Amino acid sequence: MEEMLENTQRPDGEQEPQQKNLLRMNLLTSSEGCLLLIGVALAFIFTFWLGIKLLFSPEQAQVLIGMTATAVIFGRAAGMAFGYSLALGPGTIISISMLIETILVLIFYPLFVLGWRRLLVVKFLKNLFERIQNAAEARKDFILRYGIVGLFVFVWFPFWMTGPVVGCVIGFMLGLHIWINIPVVLGGTFVAIIGWSILLHQLHSRVASYSSYAAMVLMILLIIIIIAGHLLHQGLHKNKD
Repeated sequence: MEEMLENTQRPDGEQEPQQKNLLRMNLLTSSEGCLLLIGVALAFIFTFWLGIKLLFSPEQAQVLIGMTATAVIFGRAAGMAFGYSLALGPGTIISISMLIETILVLIFYPLFVLGWRRLLVVKFLKNLFERIQNAAEARKDFILRYGIVGLFVFVWFPFWMTGPVVGCVIGFMLGLHIWINIPVVLGGTFVAIIGWSILLHQLHSRVASYSSYAAMVLMILLIIIIIAGHLLHQGLHKNKD
């Protein structure tokens, strides 16, 4: 009892170093910590590669940077449409899309889990993680009904607030082991990327025959649809509250 009172009365200044040590141990020893370090390393390597491309091939580098930014902000479909509209090849688009999605999962999933365990709280990501958690809780019954197959399908379909980040959070909430959760989520994501690549490549080939600007118009329309879906989702969520 005395030890419990001492722990509760211990100043915040003494608890903070202990929390930092616990976080450091988790980053080095836990599966989530290893994934986070791998994700950060991949992000650094990708950024470094883009920097090298910017020096030796600035035009292509600018297209790749634009595609990356579009994919992160608006999703994989918009990012891939951006790449096709600026004449990137299917191989490059698929590879870059897979890398972007992998980095997002390997960074955001460990941050979410560490935040869930109150080991690492990133303040500017708090609202985003709350939306992801709400979306995951709203859809976990579907995954629970169909199991791993449901998780794979959930990640594959391009509906609002689906995708690998929300999918791996659902897997975490359902108690899936991390080494089952992450491969299933990334597998579904890679299949989705290949499917979107085939679809968008066919659309690009057809619309490009009408006008050189048609592909860009298609990408803009896709982004408008995504933004409208986001606003509609927010409006429905507020009305429900």
